[in-house]
Amino acid sequence: MRFELYVAARYLKAKRRQAVVGVVTAISVTGVTAGVAALIIALAITNGMERDLQGKLVDSSAHIQLMRVKGDGIRDWRPLLERLRHLPHVVAASPGLYEQVLVARGARSGGALIEGILPNYEKTVSKLLAAATKGSIRALEPQAGPSPAADSELPPIVLGQGLAETIGASIGDSIMVISPQGELTPYGVIPKWVPFRLAGTYHSGFYQYDAEWGFLRLADAQRLFDEPDLLSVISFKVDDPNRAPEIARTIEEAAGPGFMTTNWTEENRELFRALKLEQVVTFIVIALIVIVAALNILIALTMMVMEKTRDIAVMMSFGVQPGQVRRIFLLQGFLISVVGTALGLILGYLTSWAGGHYHFIHLSAEVYSIDTLPFAPRALDGVIVSAVSIGISLLATLYPSHAAARILPAEALRYE
Repeated sequence: MRFELYVAARYLKAKRRQAVVGVVTAISVTGVTAGVAALIIALAITNGMERDLQGKLVDSSAHIQLMRVKGDGIRDWRPLLERLRHLPHVVAASPGLYEQVLVARGARSGGALIEGILPNYEKTVSKLLAAATKGSIRALEPQAGPSPAADSELPPIVLGQGLAETIGASIGDSIMVISPQGELTPYGVIPKWVPFRLAGTYHSGFYQYDAEWGFLRLADAQRLFDEPDLLSVISFKVDDPNRAPEIARTIEEAAGPGFMTTNWTEENRELFRALKLEQVVTFIVIALIVIVAALNILIALTMMVMEKTRDIAVMMSFGVQPGQVRRIFLLQGFLISVVGTALGLILGYLTSWAGGHYHFIHLSAEVYSIDTLPFAPRALDGVIVSAVSIGISLLATLYPSHAAARILPAEALRYE
């Protein structure tokens, strides 16, 4: 093989009279480089999107939620919470009362999903409040006695930063929370409205949570929604989020009849399915660049065979076997693909590292749910892309190498 490799490398060094072949060869290497780099970057982006979305979902929401089947809420929840939080694989549990409301300041308003919580429990199952401004968690701690009535002592509320900006509220401002659970009057149901003090905001980087969520003290939420000592859900954090469906069934069985569970994989199944499909489609589309580069390799080697017909005939007349000639041109295509693939891997991984380290590409959080373009390059992707690139390139060498091996020395040298 040293002979075939030596001749293949010599043929790739274009002389002046082979300048066109050299240009086409350079274009082929550039094409393979561009295709491989594009594939690595595209796969790093889709992997990063999946990683960041999954990470934010796992950190910002409970892994499992337990609720009543008929939707009438969970009463006498304290002994149930204490019993379920000690189940195997359950790390923490937190009570919560959800309600869809309207929050407003002046003429500006926005819809929000408000949750009444106990901060010491909530921060064990979710990291949303960990991103809150200083003093927010302390403001939501339970308060003994009746809630204050004075405007200067309004009950606290913590909103996502995006929601606070939507209604134009700053920390310390008074905002109005309007609940559909109002009072029945001769004129119909009148929504209930209660003023709150914006005690803090949080920024998780996940648009749905930052623009649509807020937190109250559990007791304040129960008074606002006229649900004394009632929960809508009990949230759980487990030791292995990937086993959430299995652990959810255990919790449901332990809770008894009339209860049901949901988990983060069920709630976001369509999102991750779409990301997987996007990854496959991206790989197929960008792989077309490698196919175009392989066509350039085919053209370059075909031109090389035409240019070297006399040299091939001379070598064969000296005893070089057709199989050796075939291997010479197979090695030429292999060298082109290896050089292009190596350069593409270097370029792709360097670009992915820079994008993931410096976060220089910003996104619209309203559209993509995250505010910067993530990059998560994987070594396995490099192996797969290299195999595809070299494999396609070697397929492109089959015809010219076969054509070179079929050259007849007598016919090629007849007019020399």
